[in-house]
Amino acid sequence: SQDYGVDYCLVLVSEDGEQYLGSGDDWEFLQNYNLTAEFPEDAPERMVEDVEAFDYRFPYLVDGTQEIAKAYGAACTPDFFLYDAEGLLVYRGQLDDSRPGSDDPVTGADLRAAMDALVAGEPVSPEQTPSLGCNIKWKPGNAPDYFG
Repeated sequence: SQDYGVDYCLVLVSEDGEQYLGSGDDWEFLQNYNLTAEFPEDAPERMVEDVEAFDYRFPYLVDGTQEIAKAYGAACTPDFFLYDAEGLLVYRGQLDDSRPGSDDPVTGADLRAAMDALVAGEPVSPEQTPSLGCNIKWKPGNAPDYFG
């Protein structure tokens, strides 16, 4: 299930989002849900519950066809992509150093640093650690060529 990655990230992004929403930038969260009977906890209907429970104030979208995930080259959840006003990718990486079962606190430090730099009009550091999480559960026959 994608719950670990998605839930802890959304809570943090939602809480931090308050400081970014007034920045004049557009923020969205796109979820590539496991649209299979094996993962009912990842169903789009659950999104409504999450939006209400965590008071999201940004668009929260579903990539039901998985075409957007393919276009981005997404490989796991969570996989963060941050674009500047010109649509250039400035950050693709992890939320922070925390992992399930580790003692590292969830801080959002890596993503937050990139968002802070973007909002401040400063360059985003090229030092970016790739995300580590569960593989995307591709629909049968839908896995992209880059996915081994």
